[in-house]
Amino acid sequence: MNKYVNGQLVELTAEEITQREKDEAAWTDGANDRLAATHRDTRNDLLAASDWTQANDSPLAAEKKVEWASYRTALRNLPSSSDWPDVTFPTEPS
Repeated sequence: MNKYVNGQLVELTAEEITQREKDEAAWTDGANDRLAATHRDTRNDLLAASDWTQANDSPLAAEKKVEWASYRTALRNLPSSSDWPDVTFPTEPS
């Protein structure tokens, strides 16, 4: 492994290689945490965008309101899924 120092390519020391490998492993280990955070943000956005469906004055028919309620429950339950964060988001009712 090499690095540039003052414009010149030099070999990494064994200590630098070890540190780089630790840094790369830490980045890889954090991949699920980053994905989970992204999915939580998406889920929260989808919940916020569908809040209107559950309001008392919503123009939706009762059966559609139930569909939206089920969708919102599925969204809220995503983080407790055994596959979290590798999940498929539920399909929004039409």
